[in-house]
Amino acid sequence: MNIIYMGTPEFAVKAFEAIVEAGHHVTACFTQPDKPKGRGKNMVPTPVKEKALAYDIPVYQPVKLREEENEAIIRKLNPDVIVVAAYGQILPERILNIPRLGCINIHASLLPKYRGAAPIEWAIIDGEKETGVTTMYMAKGLDTGDMIEKCIVPIDEKETGVTLHDKLADAGAKLIISTLKLLEAGTAVRTPQEDSLSCYASMLTKDMGKLDFAKSAAELERLIRGLQPWPCAYTFINDKNVKVYEADVLELNDDELKLIKPQLYLAAGDDVDIVPGMIIRVTKKNFVVACGENALVIKKLQPEGKKLMDTAAFLAGNRLEIGQVL
Repeated sequence: MNIIYMGTPEFAVKAFEAIVEAGHHVTACFTQPDKPKGRGKNMVPTPVKEKALAYDIPVYQPVKLREEENEAIIRKLNPDVIVVAAYGQILPERILNIPRLGCINIHASLLPKYRGAAPIEWAIIDGEKETGVTTMYMAKGLDTGDMIEKCIVPIDEKETGVTLHDKLADAGAKLIISTLKLLEAGTAVRTPQEDSLSCYASMLTKDMGKLDFAKSAAELERLIRGLQPWPCAYTFINDKNVKVYEADVLELNDDELKLIKPQLYLAAGDDVDIVPGMIIRVTKKNFVVACGENALVIKKLQPEGKKLMDTAAFLAGNRLEIGQVL
């Protein structure tokens, strides 16, 4: 089939490769414009553009896809289908209607759950046990079109946004080949979404990463994993920003409190209560922070201006006190 591929980030590369290697004719690739990066502000191509150039496939990078000249280009290319994966722009209805087999989106969730911009991260933050990929016909609404196929991907206990991203990219690459076969054979089944089962996976913001220790340790541990690689969870230690990359939940049961309270008494006095954000244990390997429920054992972090390190390395050069509140 003649295919136009629309995608931008690394997530979209695997599916792009699979489509080309399956023998489909990708006539053009649409991706977001190059962006300045680094101190030198050099213009950097998107991952999908780099892959398209390697395949010698024509690349288009419109600032606004909805402009008439882009519609004219797509009509001239006369695609059988447009495949979209994390493109970053909304396709206007007049473009959705151009391909004879429709516009197909590779969405990184089990629709109708987690419509929107950040389904991978929110699935971890919300504590889901599984997620997946859905191929769907694109419609006017945000991720509301009829579904074609789904693939379930389990979420591991220590899954991060990085590892789940890679698993879903691989799953999406396999699923789109299956879906294209169904479209080509005319056997693709349209399954409408149940809107009442949907939830919105909003865009991530830097403010989301600030650890609010009044929340439960379990919530914060999921947030730490889900917000990787960006914006990352963070707190402030001695007025300096510290990103937290790995933590374990410590249940503050009676046995743990019997160990912690004498140390807290020796360090901070008899009248000190355990409050959220308080450092309640420091060892050579890690330190423990009290939360609204239970506590977090901080295992990996990145101090401001330095590289990611084990907490043991951080503690070798930074003195933390029991009773100190982050």
